[in-house]
Amino acid sequence: MKIAAITDDGTTISQHFGRAPYYAVLTVENGQIVKRELRDKLGHQHFAGQEAEHAPGQRHGYDPASQDRHARMAASIADCQVLLCRGMGWGAYESMQQYGIRPIVTDIVEIEEAVQAYLAGTIVGRRELLH
Repeated sequence: MKIAAITDDGTTISQHFGRAPYYAVLTVENGQIVKRELRDKLGHQHFAGQEAEHAPGQRHGYDPASQDRHARMAASIADCQVLLCRGMGWGAYESMQQYGIRPIVTDIVEIEEAVQAYLAGTIVGRRELLH
């Protein structure tokens, strides 16, 4: 199993999915982390100037341009089953689900601690942190 976490530094989980420059991808076998890698992640800095217009009453991240960006962000973790973050938009959250990646918004800061909580079944999803 592979678990991705959005990160700025490879150690902690970033608070905003769109701004984080990397994914930390941890490979887990028999309940143990056996491999760690840092992958580049597309984000707001790559899409500057491509902000989309929202229809009145439409949530952020549901327009076709945002959906395309989410697809490109998901492509580099298509081999992962879970995505850990500390904040993201509803559009990105639902897009990850559509790509078969389970997003979990957590208040746990350390990546390895969050992975262990996920493996133990004790991680708490904090959907109220979605925007």
